[in-house]
Amino acid sequence: MEKSLSRRKVICAVAASAVALTTTPLRAREPIVHDVAIKAFTFEPGLVQVQVGDTVRWTNNDLAPHTATADAFGWDTEEITKGEVGEIAVTEDMETSYFCAFHPHMKGLIEIL
Repeated sequence: MEKSLSRRKVICAVAASAVALTTTPLRAREPIVHDVAIKAFTFEPGLVQVQVGDTVRWTNNDLAPHTATADAFGWDTEEITKGEVGEIAVTEDMETSYFCAFHPHMKGLIEIL
């Protein structure tokens, strides 16, 4: 035989669920590493979408050395030679457009979401 739920039990269950949802701490998002390949004198991808706390990592696949340097020089990976990587931690107020100091035609963009 099927038991019917009383209105009071339904209201109590809904209220308890609402309290549980509002008092349960949200899990912080784990930081992500976003990889950018340097090859054929380009940054691939040219646009990286990130969040504060993430890391952008450039890997040089070219024979020539490169950098990832903020347009106004607020951050810089310094020289990255073939097979090496350079990393930058994403901060709230960081510059988002960058270039290679050795090859200024190479440009990239970081979009902070």
